[in-house]
Amino acid sequence: MDKSKSIDHQLRATWQAVAKMYNEQASKHDSTMAMAFVLLNIDFEDGTPSTALGPLMGMEPTSLSRILKSMEDKKLILREKNPDDGRSVIIKLTKFGKQKREISKGYVYQFNNKVRESLTDNEIKTFFKITEIINKLIAEKKIYNDDMSSTAV
Repeated sequence: MDKSKSIDHQLRATWQAVAKMYNEQASKHDSTMAMAFVLLNIDFEDGTPSTALGPLMGMEPTSLSRILKSMEDKKLILREKNPDDGRSVIIKLTKFGKQKREISKGYVYQFNNKVRESLTDNEIKTFFKITEIINKLIAEKKIYNDDMSSTAV
């Protein structure tokens, strides 16, 4: 299959380019794209239960734990006991974490605005429709069926 005509190749190559771009910007602020993503997913005022962060971001607990430890070391977040559930903790932004969150948000807005300037409203609608369809097909497990088990990967 021609890579330029492969949907998964285009998705992967584009996401890798976006991730590289965000990591380059994050490194200017002694951060990573993953840390910025966590900052953006923590409730600004009330914090977010640690158990909700992983699913919210589609991240494995082990990876998230490593990132949270690093963020704690950098004084971006703090952990507080969850008053509603003593077994879990709430991840809260420190004052410094809130500042870094605003910087991260600025980069996300800048990226989105620049891309939107280059596309028509219809192209943007089509893009979102396509990603919605792909996600739905995956969620409903409609991509692969079991009788293809003998097909080489």
